[in-house]
Amino acid sequence: MQTFLLRPFLPFLLFLVLLTACSQREQLTLRGQNIICFGDSLTFGTGAPRDKSYPAQLSEAIGWPVINAGIPGDTTARALQRLDRDVLSHDPRMVLITLGGNDLKNGVDKKTAFKNLYAIVTAIQSEGALVVIGGIKLLFWDRGYDEEYEELAEKTGAILIPDILSGLMGNESLMSDTIHPNAAGYAIMANRFHKAIEPYL
Repeated sequence: MQTFLLRPFLPFLLFLVLLTACSQREQLTLRGQNIICFGDSLTFGTGAPRDKSYPAQLSEAIGWPVINAGIPGDTTARALQRLDRDVLSHDPRMVLITLGGNDLKNGVDKKTAFKNLYAIVTAIQSEGALVVIGGIKLLFWDRGYDEEYEELAEKTGAILIPDILSGLMGNESLMSDTIHPNAAGYAIMANRFHKAIEPYL
């Protein structure tokens, strides 16, 4: 009976929920000035010309400078060591992260990898910057990393793109090798990050 009485008000209640979410988004105050892409070879742009990396293509799409702080082969531990130098010292406003793939490849325990990622994300957020994580999901070889990305996003409030390479891996027209996109693949990555940060530009 109560459900029946509430039914006419459901559209209005849904509107209130959406309005509240939008208000919270508008209240997010970003303090820094720079957009920084922080990560491994997927950020660096291995497999494509330097001007076709995803940070370069993202910069072109949004009309803002974007700092490429990607180092091929980087693990979460090494990224944490260079966080101050390559991110926090550059007045970050938004930081887009691709990290974890090399930990997974090297057999690093997921708890260790995501402890490092948690430290990275929270340190960036303490500077008043938005964090967007590009998750890595490898079919049949994931070892629970996908669940850890989701848990990290829930804990920190970071924006998660669950599988940044979705639809790319295995597609020869979008990949330069089995792991790295080509220029067309990086354009898709750039577009996914663009959609994630667009409300905050």
